[in-house]
Amino acid sequence: MLIHARKIDGSNVKWQILDAKKNTKRRILGASLFVALTVIAIQSSIAVGQSVVKIAVFDFELDDRSFSGGIIDKDSIDSENLKISTEEVRRMLEVSGRYSIVDVSSAAGGVLSAGGILHCNGCEGPLAKKLGADQSMIGIIARVSRTEYSVQILVRNTQTGAIVSNVFTGLRMGANYSWPRGAKWLMKNKILSVQHAE
Repeated sequence: MLIHARKIDGSNVKWQILDAKKNTKRRILGASLFVALTVIAIQSSIAVGQSVVKIAVFDFELDDRSFSGGIIDKDSIDSENLKISTEEVRRMLEVSGRYSIVDVSSAAGGVLSAGGILHCNGCEGPLAKKLGADQSMIGIIARVSRTEYSVQILVRNTQTGAIVSNVFTGLRMGANYSWPRGAKWLMKNKILSVQHAE
């Protein structure tokens, strides 16, 4: 701060200090604006470089390997938590901004007639391709016991049939109410983080 006057009274000193504060605020505001515009420009260039992937997410299924598997049918709470798991995965994909969710309701009959996702030997790929999707996704909850389960999520390229991702949570503790949490963890820590890094 330059002082041109030989004698500076109290009011001049106060004025010069206020002027210095204004200049500092202007510099901070200018720097903040520059950083914000730079971030927007980078994000825009990334968005232009990346195309949104159309993905068909099929309803999660239960593979009951527990002692009661095949003896005790899937109950309403199992069904509800499979549904919540599927919805959470679709939500996370859409929120990421890298995916567009393709409606799979019209393919439900094809999955059912093929014996379900568990037994259809990759039928989700061709079914998703017919729906115009670039990728298909399936989720399998394997119940080992009433309090232990694992989650598998498999993503397939619908054009080639090649597997893009095939990831597992490993064994987890918790009843069926924990399945959505396991699916969310897998999406956050495996599917979305790996594909973002690529």
